[in-house]
Order: sequence, then structure tokens, then C-alpha cells
Amino acid sequence: MADLIGYEERSPEVIRQVPSGYPRFVLHPFVRALTAEFARRQGLQGQAVWLVASLPLAEQLRAWVGEEDARVVVEGGQAAVAFSPNPERNGRAKAFLQHCGGFVSSRQAEDALVEAGLVPAPAVEAAVAGNAASAVRTALRSAYTGASDEDLFVAGNGMNAIYSVFRTANEIQRPRGRTMWIQLGWIYLDTIAILQKFTADPARDHVVLPNVNDLDALRRVLEANRGRVAGIITEVPTNPLIQSCDVPALATLARAHGVHVILDASIASPWNVDVLGYCDVAVASLTKYAAGEGDLLAGSAAVNPAAPDAAAFRAGLAAQVVPPYRRDLARLAYEIQDVERLLGRINASTPLVAEFLAGRPEIARVHWALAPGTRENFLKVARHPGAVGSMVSFELRDVTLAAVYDRVRLPKGPSFGLKRSLFCPFMYLAHYDLVTSQTGLAQLAQHFLNPELLRLSVGEEPVEEIIGALGEALDAAHVI
Repeated sequence: MADLIGYEERSPEVIRQVPSGYPRFVLHPFVRALTAEFARRQGLQGQAVWLVASLPLAEQLRAWVGEEDARVVVEGGQAAVAFSPNPERNGRAKAFLQHCGGFVSSRQAEDALVEAGLVPAPAVEAAVAGNAASAVRTALRSAYTGASDEDLFVAGNGMNAIYSVFRTANEIQRPRGRTMWIQLGWIYLDTIAILQKFTADPARDHVVLPNVNDLDALRRVLEANRGRVAGIITEVPTNPLIQSCDVPALATLARAHGVHVILDASIASPWNVDVLGYCDVAVASLTKYAAGEGDLLAGSAAVNPAAPDAAAFRAGLAAQVVPPYRRDLARLAYEIQDVERLLGRINASTPLVAEFLAGRPEIARVHWALAPGTRENFLKVARHPGAVGSMVSFELRDVTLAAVYDRVRLPKGPSFGLKRSLFCPFMYLAHYDLVTSQTGLAQLAQHFLNPELLRLSVGEEPVEEIIGALGEALDAAHVI
């Protein structure tokens, strides 16, 4: 925990030992090297230079940081935005690319550096040599029941899929006078950021309903704002409380009001929950489960072919989505072949881990897909009763977070849905600003979030090893 807090507070002693990180938060060394080379070749030394995954996103970034001196620079197939540097604008640029999934892939950067003679040839990795796009879509058709190839879009990462769906929905709904978005439950931080920053009038057009079970509150908001609501976005289940709303009831309510429904199935995976028939577009991070090795980013968006605006969504997403770089797609096509086997292993282990934790006196509460409160809602969309996914969150009693976290001998990190288990104090990693201020703590309390919550993604290790590591840490946490 001391190291994690040092990382969040940018302690030099910690930062210098972290050469890389999750690629939407920490620029990969290849991307940093390519940025420096791009700046040198274009004579941009002394400027802030941000490589961007597509020309349209580069134009959006230029407008976001301020157009007075920002400009888009294109070299070959690579776009960048350059401007006079200052910390505030640099922060805005990084946040924009993080929220929108607009960073350049490390494999793309590596290939460019190889071409420039700055790094050796990339290491050989297993990948699909043929039509990778077709292979990925074949796998996705089993995840999105009823979708054809024209309904399926593969993005360079999950956030780009979500951002593209959000922009497309706005383009459809804004001419109708609909600009308001409703967030149902506490969801992933960058999805929240998109709603906070990119709605037409964030103070007026971003409405948060903390309780996923309270569809009466949703009904009241829709009635009070009849004709103004563009969309509802939620996760099935949510992150990190792993709660599910009544998806069929939500769909019926939204359709009656002409409101788009965007459902994010990342937490359990679209192979575990069947949600496409209840929304306009279903999204998921394929970084999770589909890329079980944890060595690439990807995302998906699936248009419900029966939705009223399906054709408009298809056209909009075709223009908005940034597809994966060819090497990332080939690697994804290889890894995604294992997704259903991996999920079978994880689905079998997660209930056993949840049961173990629920029986420990140090655990005050366990959150998982079949926990009381939203269990029945989850089962309405689960492909089978055991299709629960990897995530288990829990709250402690009579022992401290650090005492447990420091002693758990499992891999530690912020992702989930991988072959290896991953353990983290999620609120400290994702919302450090909130857990360290009184106003932030009050906001978390409004959303039923314990800042000391621990989140485990169950991997495919033998379940007795996972349970043994948790038990060892809980036993040792009592020793001061």
C-alpha cells in the first residue's frame, strides 16, 4: 500500500521503478520513443507533441486543448497534435486521449521504430496469420446473439468503443433535442469522465442515479425530462460493486421514452451475459477475457439490429471507431480462440472464492454477480446460472486494508479477466482523489462505496491456491 500511495502521489522513489503501466494511463516506452522521433523529424522540439490513433481524434484533441496555437501534424499514416506546452494543456491532452482511447498502440509504435532503425525487429509472438478481422468477428458472433458482421465493430480499446458509441448516439439524438444522459449506478471512471466532460452541458445533462435497483427513480427522471434524454448507460454488472439492474425492465422503460440504452458487459463478459437484445448498442473491453494474456488492448461495440436507430448507429460507428492496429488484431484473433475455455475455468472458481470470503470473520461484505440484492437481475441476462465472470470485491472487518493487501501473495494490478488472478485496492487505484478528501468520501458514501474495498479478479490458477493465498493473508493480518 505504501508503494501504491507513492505511485498515486507521484513519489520519485516509486515512479522511477515503474517504467511502464496500463497503456491508457502510462505511455508505453515505444510510444514515448516514437513521439520524440516524430518531434525531431517534424522540427517540433520544445512543443508538446501527442501522437493520436486517428486523424479525426487528432482534430478533436486539437479543439479540446484550444485551437489558438494547437495544430495537427501528419506524417505518412501517423497524426499528432502539437502546441505550446504548459502543465494544464498537457493534462487536458492526456486526459482526453485516456478517456477516448486515442493513444497509439505500442505494437504500432514498435513497428515505426523498427522502420526507422531505432529498435531491433519485434519479438515473435503467436498470432493469426490469415484474416484476423474475420476470426475475431466469428468469435464475437457467439458473444452477441443475433448480431451479423455488419453490426459488429472492433476498436483499439474498450474506451474507444464506448466513446464512439456515445458520440454516435449524440449525433442521432441531438437534432431531436435530446442531450441528457443518465448514468445508472457507479461505473468505470473513464465512462463517468466521458459523461462529465463531453455532454452538451455537463451540469445539466449528466444525471447520476446511484441505486441500480431504483427504476422508479429512473422513471421519474424520464417523466420530468420527457423528450430531453438521449441515453442511459450502465454496466451489467457494475464495477466495482458487481450489481446488475433489471435489464429487461430498463429496456422497456427506455424504449417507451425514445431513449438509447448502452450496456457495458465488460465485468462478466459478453460471453457470460446476453444483453444485446435489451439495448441499442452493447459494448465491452476485449482487453478482458478475450485477451487473456493481458498483453493487448481491444474493445467491441455491437449494434442491436432490431433497435430503431440501428442503421444510424452502424453508419456512425463506421466513421467513429478506431480499429485495432493490424498486429494487435492478429494477436487478439489468436487469444480470443481461448476465451470460452478460460471463462469456463474462471466461472467454476469464482463462486468458491466468494463462498470462502463470505465465511471469514474478517470480511464484512462480499460483492459478486450472484450476491443478494441484484442476484435475480443478473440471472435474467446470464447465459447460464454459473456464468458469473471473474470479479469479487469485498469489504473488511476488524483488520486494515494495508494489513491484508500487503500480505496477499497474488499478482497485483488494476485489470481483470486475465488468466492470472489480479488483486487491487480498487478505489485507491481508480479514485485516489476521492478517497483522500472529505468531499470525495461523501460522494463515495452516496454511491454505497467503501473506500477500503478490495477487488479480486479470479484467474485460472488452481482455486485452492487462490483461496490459500487469501486465507494466509487474512490470518496474518491479525498479527500486528
